Amino acid sequence: MNAFDVTVYHAINGLAGHNHLLDVIMKFFAKDALELYAVLFLIAWFSLPKSNIKHRHALIVAGLSGILALLINVVISHVWFRPRPFTVLPKGSFTQLIPHGPDASFPSDHTSGSFGFAAASWGTNQKWISWTFTTLAVIVMFARVYVGVHWPTDVIAGFVVGTFSGRIMWRFSRFIYPLTTFGMKLCGFKPKTKNPTNAASM
Repeated sequence: MNAFDVTVYHAINGLAGHNHLLDVIMKFFAKDALELYAVLFLIAWFSLPKSNIKHRHALIVAGLSGILALLINVVISHVWFRPRPFTVLPKGSFTQLIPHGPDASFPSDHTSGSFGFAAASWGTNQKWISWTFTTLAVIVMFARVYVGVHWPTDVIAGFVVGTFSGRIMWRFSRFIYPLTTFGMKLCGFKPKTKNPTNAASM
């Protein structure tokens, strides 16, 4: 393993196990972030004005961007297998706060999915939505190393994959528009405009 990964991993993971409250917070974000994104998605969806298709379309694109990021990770992990820190580092040299299987470490799925959500919302959604998604993604990025299950470059790669997914999904966002309108009709919302895709282009 390269020196950068080992040094930064120990610097971040070395913080674990010293403060119970911080450990609890980091474990929550490391394990339950994707579920939290689902909750935030629903809050944002139903808090927007009923006729607002522009920002609801951005939410749909963000959600699908997170899914795309996870699919890209599946391909990468099958091409190159990288062992997780707790499988190669000497016992006692790290603190692992959550259980995890010895599957591929690179890239971080949680970070990729989080930044898929966040990146697709940059400049395309209401500021509180974009800032919330991005802040959460950054915390997840840090937490996955803090709890001991990822190398720093795993989460950096997750950031890259997630950002890339957001841009790609916006390139094809016009094809996703029927899904947005279907979702709005299902909830009894009536959009004011027929073409939200020209309002946000990545």
